[in-house]
Amino acid sequence: MTDSRRWDTGSAARGISARRWRAACAAVLLLAPLGCSMDGAPEVGALDPVYAAPAEEAVVRALRRGQTLGELLDGAVSANEQASMLLALREFVSPRRLRDGTEVTLRFLREDGALRGVDIALNRDETIRLTRDAVGWHGTRIETPVYVDTLYAAGTIETVLWTAVIRNPALQSMPVADRNRLIDHLDRVFQWQVDFSRQIRVGDTYRFAFEREVRPDGSMRAGRLLAAELVNAGTAYHAIWFDPNGDGRGSYYDLEGQSVRRAFLLKPLAYRRISSRFTNSRYHPILKTWRAHRGVDYAANRGTEVMATSDGVVIHRGPKGGYGNLVEIRHPNGFVTRYAHLSRFAGGIRVGTRVHQGDVIGYVGMTGLATAPHLHYEMLRGGRHIDPLSVDLPAGDPVPSEDRVRWMAELPARLALLDAVPGAGPVRTAAAASEPAAGDADSGGADGASADRGGGA
Repeated sequence: MTDSRRWDTGSAARGISARRWRAACAAVLLLAPLGCSMDGAPEVGALDPVYAAPAEEAVVRALRRGQTLGELLDGAVSANEQASMLLALREFVSPRRLRDGTEVTLRFLREDGALRGVDIALNRDETIRLTRDAVGWHGTRIETPVYVDTLYAAGTIETVLWTAVIRNPALQSMPVADRNRLIDHLDRVFQWQVDFSRQIRVGDTYRFAFEREVRPDGSMRAGRLLAAELVNAGTAYHAIWFDPNGDGRGSYYDLEGQSVRRAFLLKPLAYRRISSRFTNSRYHPILKTWRAHRGVDYAANRGTEVMATSDGVVIHRGPKGGYGNLVEIRHPNGFVTRYAHLSRFAGGIRVGTRVHQGDVIGYVGMTGLATAPHLHYEMLRGGRHIDPLSVDLPAGDPVPSEDRVRWMAELPARLALLDAVPGAGPVRTAAAASEPAAGDADSGGADGASADRGGGA
């Protein structure tokens, strides 16, 4: 059966003029909401926007100091329902362990004001959603979604590295806390080659490719340097991430496949200022006398994490005279390290505990003979004190021989990431470093950064 509203391009070929075609379409529009076009395709007119109110109304509250979750829910949830709700929550976390300031979102149905669910934000990445059905309350753990991108950045140091990264114009869209984390990553990777607190010079340059997980609010959940270059006093240092097993337990190597790690970390804290060095004579601010200072003091805020500088076994954990709270660790080859003035010890740290390089063993404080929060760090070998800042430490293991072929295959892609950094010039390889000084300008690294959403190499 022929549909009287259907027109095709063959109509024009059969002698129907454009004027008669438009007149016929106008007549059809009286009967149908679809229009006609000269090619026979129906035209859909624009519809007025329709605005619908959300099905839920959310009320956000925060736990006050000393307030229980039950007290926060009073007036919104009956006592009987609270018991069922808290039972569902206990499958994930104890209500008593919720911290002050925890955000609790109550979700009400608009049509009748009934409580439909409760969201409890454990942290920025985990939320427990409690919902009610005909049986009772049940909980679901919801992870904050993230996307992965690769950030490329470069800069020239005009004062200190911290300022160069924090004030890099291309990084201004990142939260300050995340820019601080970028500095910490650079410090952790290059800490065996360069002490950021005393060896960075004006005119030094940096560049890196950094893969990160980004939350919807733009903050970074986690990240890792894929490749980095630091030119310090004319010497180029490189760190290339290599993870042959793909399990996240890889390591960093230079362009020749040698490990950038050493048997000891240069310092037991993240990027911090040295307030007192190793010396045979220093005026003690409390004892008011001159005496030897057999360690290095790092100024840091109370509660800052303190890390073991090498693998070893804890041989002391507790108060010890002027040291205050002290952790002492014995390492292979006759080394011993001491970490003094701690405010408290990390969980699980006991005499006999085996620790690994980078493990948190305590937190900065000012116990013992201390006038301000800081860490006093000592290193001994064979029972004799040595200067932690000048000791020559052996390198870590190079790329394993069985993975060497794969390393050589992946290295060009990692170097390509550094070459892709805007305005940074060619990578300073060993060959480039031997070129005349005029060529060095190419590696100067004008401030610049870009982000390539969608994952790193």
